[in-house]
Amino acid sequence: MAVKIRLRRMGAHKNPFYRIVVADSRSPRDGRFIEEIGYYNPIATPMELKVDEAKATEWLGKGAQATDVVKRLLKQVGLNK
Repeated sequence: MAVKIRLRRMGAHKNPFYRIVVADSRSPRDGRFIEEIGYYNPIATPMELKVDEAKATEWLGKGAQATDVVKRLLKQVGLNK
């Protein structure tokens, strides 16, 4: 099972916010996920970003692959993996 750390879109039309989730790569974008590890709100000023660093490090250590956007967000938090 290939596991990815990716964004799950939530919110209203033209007002998105995202949850950072660990999911099987075969499941749909907003479908089933394994665990939620944070959230990201690009619309708020200033931008809101919260990540449970312990869970993110644990999943990256287990071999989960972060998507490009999530890699950028993790780098902003201070997790360089």
